[in-house]
Formats: sequence, C-alpha cells, structure tokens
Amino acid sequence: MIRPKVLFLCSENSCRTQMAEAFLRDMAGERFEPLSAGAEAGAALDPDAVAAMREIGLDISHQQPKRVDPFLRERVSYLVTLCDRDIERSCPIFPGAFWRLQWPIENPATAGTRAKRRAIVRRVRDEIRDNVVRFVQQHS
Repeated sequence: MIRPKVLFLCSENSCRTQMAEAFLRDMAGERFEPLSAGAEAGAALDPDAVAAMREIGLDISHQQPKRVDPFLRERVSYLVTLCDRDIERSCPIFPGAFWRLQWPIENPATAGTRAKRRAIVRRVRDEIRDNVVRFVQQHS
C-alpha cells in the first residue's frame, strides 16, 4: 500500500515541523508517510520542543533537522507550511505537491525569556496537535 506523503515545512525544522511529523506518525503513521523539513536546517532540535513532546509521551529526540532540498524532486500529497509569517519568500516552489495547506503557527524562537519560551512551545505543541487531529479526520 502506498501511503500519501505529508511534508511539514517551516524555516528551520527544529521545533514546529518536528512536532507535527511526530504527531502524524503517532496518530496515523500507518495511513500517511510523515516528513518534515526546513527552508534552512537548524543546527539541532529545539530542546524545549523535545521536552514538551516528552511531557505528553512522545520522544522526538532521535529526529534531526533537515533542509527541504532533498524533497524538492519528490511527489508529496500534502505540503503543510507551519510558519507564522509569509513563508513564500523563503519556501521554494514545490511542483510535486498535490495540495498545499497553511497552518500559521507562532515561532517559539522569537519569545523572550526562557520561561515565556517554554510556555509558548507548549501552546504551539497543543495547537499543532489539534491541527493534526483535524487533518487526520478530514483525510481519512
């Protein structure tokens, strides 16, 4: 059985898209092939994202940030951008995507204090989970 590819894309692939990939894999990985990438690849996963996901029983510590370049020639069923700003400036044209979805989700990296950042990561995590739940329900 061929599973539809779902590519989550944002700026660095170190937080939001990594969480989205993990949620889809956990909720419906047998029905979809979850992938994630960034216009640029971050140096490492965001430790607050790893901790926030661990709080709800999902371990993303083994995942790695990836650039979108290797995916440009692949056919993906869904390209989901998770940027809170206009990613069109940094997002390459993706001719292999059948459907393009935009989930404008705040980038926790822009938060000030460490405590505020952790709170934003948790809120973002929950927002991403809600979006993935709706996606799975709509595309099942």
